Amino acid sequence: MEVKGGKKEAAVLVPVYDWPGSPGLLMTERRADLRRHAGEISFPGGRRDQGEHLIATALREAEEEIGLPGAEVEIVGALPPVGTFVTGYRINAFVGVIEPPESLALAPNPDEVEAILKAPLGDLLETRTQRRVPQSRIPLRTDTFEAEGRLIWGATARILSHFFELVEDPLRP
Repeated sequence: MEVKGGKKEAAVLVPVYDWPGSPGLLMTERRADLRRHAGEISFPGGRRDQGEHLIATALREAEEEIGLPGAEVEIVGALPPVGTFVTGYRINAFVGVIEPPESLALAPNPDEVEAILKAPLGDLLETRTQRRVPQSRIPLRTDTFEAEGRLIWGATARILSHFFELVEDPLRP
């Protein structure tokens, strides 16, 4: 499958906690003073190192960004890749089930992450909407979500949309 906008390989972890009881996702709020994606809400992840498997990238980045050891993650699947138009990444998202965040010794990397956010799936679904989001001087209409009152848009929102295509039915009462 060709992904528009992405040539450089990157990977993110979509950490799901409390599955199947009261499931939620862990996300990060990036520091406001970063050169790229400052202040944005994202999943832990980053650029693939040469020769590294993409799942290893996602797990390494999750440990670096939020202190989540790879041994604490059960990878259960992958989502379709998402391309970024401005930065030129092809983002590969891997879904991993983790223990409840309270039972893990998580800590944001102060060089990259402002905060670790807990986003219950039901809350994310309630905030899902389409909005115009300014990007590169051209306002785009795209899916958006909110986590803890923070706007999620762009590649992260597209990853969430793919995620909900797969799990939305099991979440309905």
